[in-house]
Amino acid sequence: MEKMKALVIDDDQAILDSIIKILTDKNYEVDVSLRGREGLDWAIQKQYDIVLTDVLMPDIGGMRVLRDIKRVKPSIAVVMITGYATIKSAIQAMKLGAADYLEKPFTPQQLLKTVASALDIANTQVPGEQRFIHKEEMIRVLERTSSDSEFIANLLHYGVAALEEYDLTGPEKLALLTGAIDWIEEEIGPLTPSQRRWLESRRRAQIW
Repeated sequence: MEKMKALVIDDDQAILDSIIKILTDKNYEVDVSLRGREGLDWAIQKQYDIVLTDVLMPDIGGMRVLRDIKRVKPSIAVVMITGYATIKSAIQAMKLGAADYLEKPFTPQQLLKTVASALDIANTQVPGEQRFIHKEEMIRVLERTSSDSEFIANLLHYGVAALEEYDLTGPEKLALLTGAIDWIEEEIGPLTPSQRRWLESRRRAQIW
């Protein structure tokens, strides 16, 4: 029987060591990376059945890892690894394409249950649409970020919940919340300076 392949991205070596031991004992083949950018590159270039990524990392955060993996490989299972401070973000990630989240510290049983659940979801659910569909809605949101300070504050505090009134897909919301400037401009054309500034602020935001 062919081994399942897992990639784990986390800047905590102890977490990586723990997951390696637990998953290899269950006959998984495991790659690990301490850096978000490196892990993202591996996820896109290599073949994995599941990716587990920390929410907060020094170079790029788990939300951007989720965004870019799903754009290329929408059917892959992605699990967010989270500490207490980022549980809200991990839960939001499940509305944006993640299969599940794993809270630190975790037991071997919790890890294995989460991985099994995420793989089951990936194998049984149809992947979400990744292309831009609602261009006019995206423009409405971006125009509002140019003039509505309360809306900007809500986006910062509530994340995806602040976008509920807009008819947007998960990937479209994730593109806004993580500042996917290149992708957005490819679809809707050049942004205004104020729109670019807001999206650039999302790219720099540590939580994403």
